[in-house]
Amino acid sequence: MPENEVNTDQIIRHDWKSEEVEALFALPFADLMYRSQTLHRENFDPNAVQISTLLSIKTGGCAEDCGYCPQSAHHESAVKAEPIMPLDKVLASAAEAKESGASRFCMGAAWRNLKDRDLERVADMVSGVKDMGLETCVTLGMLEEHQATRLKEAGLDYYNHNLDTSPEYYGDIITTRTYQDRLDTLSYVRNADIHVCSGGIVGMGEERKDRAGLLISLANMPSHPESVPINLLVQVEGTPLNGIENLDAFEFVRTIAVTRIIMPNSFVRLSAGREFMSDELQAMSFLAGANSIFYGDKLLTTDNPDTNHDQQLFARLGITPLVEKHSSAA
Repeated sequence: MPENEVNTDQIIRHDWKSEEVEALFALPFADLMYRSQTLHRENFDPNAVQISTLLSIKTGGCAEDCGYCPQSAHHESAVKAEPIMPLDKVLASAAEAKESGASRFCMGAAWRNLKDRDLERVADMVSGVKDMGLETCVTLGMLEEHQATRLKEAGLDYYNHNLDTSPEYYGDIITTRTYQDRLDTLSYVRNADIHVCSGGIVGMGEERKDRAGLLISLANMPSHPESVPINLLVQVEGTPLNGIENLDAFEFVRTIAVTRIIMPNSFVRLSAGREFMSDELQAMSFLAGANSIFYGDKLLTTDNPDTNHDQQLFARLGITPLVEKHSSAA
């Protein structure tokens, strides 16, 4: 199949059941990898990975109590609240990201929700980055419908808003925002004709059924998210989840593979946690169907592999950078 062309002959499902997805997780590892790699090849170039860069435009002081997050004002971490970055510094970072090979520039703010007083400043950032020829993505917490419409007008391609985990386990991780709040924001984003970037975090003490539940919540939306980031918990001192038992590496790869099987046309991104993944684990994740990464030495406030290391790994694996199949949100 030509590069970036999607197989439209597949039946894309939105009615996955728990027992079906848990059965996929339970397959013999080789069988699961074969199924996910086969679907991956039917929809994407198996030797190409989309590259994004993520910049924190407003760090720390968030009113949410997410148990994993060092930016929460509820936790005693080393991350301190900072004001929103000025436009010129954001655009300089975007230019540097483009020079390093990124095709998408993502901007994240540690807010519970976007305030109207900040809307135009963010819209200016989106427009400026878009004018550079980069795809644009923001993650700003909860949105209202008119805010999503304004960001679309500014040229926003993607909005990131993760579900984090299953509906059943969600209350063990976050109490300041409901699962429905997250779904409402995603609905506003989709109604504004902005591409959806939504995934979750694994390794937070959840069970396999919760990893299945997260993926079902995503796959059973009216439209699959165009981008599905799978984050591996980064344990940070001062957060409630620091010291939790690490997730088995094969279980992480299984999560990537099941994501690919039930959302075959979505980009699946290796997000937080790559700093602690071996090259071999990352290679196995690409084989399982991951085809997007965040590039650069920082991922909001946590470390990420430096670009030279990523370039060397790509060279060893014969991977080339790929421009996202969705060039705009039109």
